[in-house]
Amino acid sequence: MNATPHTAAPTLDIAGLETVYDALASAIDRAGPEKTELFLVKLALLNAQALGCAARFQQQLDAALLDL
Repeated sequence: MNATPHTAAPTLDIAGLETVYDALASAIDRAGPEKTELFLVKLALLNAQALGCAARFQQQLDAALLDL
């Protein structure tokens, strides 16, 4: 489902977030410590492309940087 400026972005419930977290943790393990950074950058770029909005991606980056 593509979100347009006039529609709300799709969201995940807690169960969906847990599924995504588990998949991400597994993928990071599969990438290995020497490739984790490259994997995360590639994943971020693929998700930015899927999101289709540079401004929204910037908002997500800002939110991810909070409380590290």
